[in-house]
Amino acid sequence: MNESPCTVNSFVTLAQNSFFDNTECHRLTTARALSVLQCGDPKGDGTGGPGYQFADEYPTVQYPPGEPALKQPVVYPRGTLAMANSGPGTNGSQFFMVYRDSLLPPAYTIFGKINEPGLVVLNKIASAGVSGGGDDGPPNTEVTITSARRD
Repeated sequence: MNESPCTVNSFVTLAQNSFFDNTECHRLTTARALSVLQCGDPKGDGTGGPGYQFADEYPTVQYPPGEPALKQPVVYPRGTLAMANSGPGTNGSQFFMVYRDSLLPPAYTIFGKINEPGLVVLNKIASAGVSGGGDDGPPNTEVTITSARRD
């Protein structure tokens, strides 16, 4: 994706170095407004990363710092691949896949799209629900990235 070159470069480098191999997808959200599967944490609990962080890119960089619109939800369409973060400039290795249009502030760097076969798999994972019930937590279906490679 041309709008997020640093993010793409980081993700591809991590994948080529087997960073994502045999990692669990640790979070599924099934709420109507937020429908994502989050992965990319080597610890599997939402706290891990690659040991570095990098700046936000598209769509965040479309807004000046402090712009109120950065806090207003926008639609992240079904099929969006975006970085998870814990605030501005905290991108690392965790990412999320949107399986149903979701509302989020434009603070999550978009760096790719999921193809239709991938969305079919995401829908199966989502339809199994969240472990323990509710709409946010570990997926009921264990999801392991066995390997991630660039085509």
